[in-house]
Amino acid sequence: MAHTVTFNVPQRALGREDIEFVVERDGVRFGTLLVSKGAVEWRPANKVYKRRLRWEQFDQLMQESGRRV
Repeated sequence: MAHTVTFNVPQRALGREDIEFVVERDGVRFGTLLVSKGAVEWRPANKVYKRRLRWEQFDQLMQESGRRV
């Protein structure tokens, strides 16, 4: 199960427009990760909704659930 990640970076300082990371698994879109100055969002493939975490929440999630490397 190989993942491919591509991204588009806006041509200006990070603000309202997100940096978009397209994540593919075995050549099929797995989802899109959107990064902004206020939050990180995940939009699964073929879904309209997104899941949002503020940076403080993301930090807490990674501290509790992330694997130390």
